[in-house]
Amino acid sequence: MKLSTRKEFLLTSATFLAATLLGTSLDLKKKKLLLSFSTLGCPDWDFQRITDFAVQHDYSGIEIRGILREMDLTKCKEFNTAENRSATMNMMKEKGLRFVDLGSSANLHVADATERKKNLDEARRFIDLAQQINCPYVRVFPNSLPKDRDRNETMDLIAKGLLELGDYAKGSNVSVLMETHGDLTKTEDLEKIMQSAHHEHTGLVWDVTNMWTITKEPPVEVYKKLKKYIRHAHIKDAKLVDGKVQYVLMGQGEVPIFEAIEALSKGGYNGYYSFEWEKLWHPEITEPEIALADYPKAMKKHFN
Repeated sequence: MKLSTRKEFLLTSATFLAATLLGTSLDLKKKKLLLSFSTLGCPDWDFQRITDFAVQHDYSGIEIRGILREMDLTKCKEFNTAENRSATMNMMKEKGLRFVDLGSSANLHVADATERKKNLDEARRFIDLAQQINCPYVRVFPNSLPKDRDRNETMDLIAKGLLELGDYAKGSNVSVLMETHGDLTKTEDLEKIMQSAHHEHTGLVWDVTNMWTITKEPPVEVYKKLKKYIRHAHIKDAKLVDGKVQYVLMGQGEVPIFEAIEALSKGGYNGYYSFEWEKLWHPEITEPEIALADYPKAMKKHFN
């Protein structure tokens, strides 16, 4: 239909634009927030309790970092036989949950040949398990870099290990992700390693707090540089007390955690926001019944 005046044309265009923007806004609100938590936060819960709690508190994913303090997941009864894996997968499906990451203890900075093989073998076992239970990611990490070895040599070693594991994961639906952890928390170092370890089956777990409490780099700037490598995110808040990290509930700390979350959200990140409450390593922090229940509330409050 032909519009008779310029005024009618502009009015119609403005109305259409407003409707489009409203529709986009509504679509974003309809999109389910992908929340998961790491079992590091509930080291004394059995798998039934873990999954029941996830459902009750609106989580859709679970990151497995040990069950009942057994850190080698291939030894856990939920995963140690084909029959048990099948039963576990059925339980997850019935509850509308999925595995989002398997946290291995594989260190990539180790140079000793025997120890290095041990660590890489663990990562390979986790890759196999992840493929069997339809989990997209396996986490590996660097920790304290050896003081008696050139830092660049160690970083090269880490990159080679990551590439080796990426090659092992070829043909699967699994990617190996290095966490921003330990002595590797500077964006410049992480970028260098990931450029060397570029592979369709490698990437990063961005642990915002691990980085910020050491480097104080603004999360928005970190995300710009590491965005193309980030596949998974660890979310937690903390404050520094006498120079030491003290974990606190979301929004009660000093970490610009919501700035990082905004950067992820606006930058097109479509993965899980996984709450990593380090109860196993820090037994003095708030109990999981409180902390793991608080996280979805804090996140929904922020996004709404």
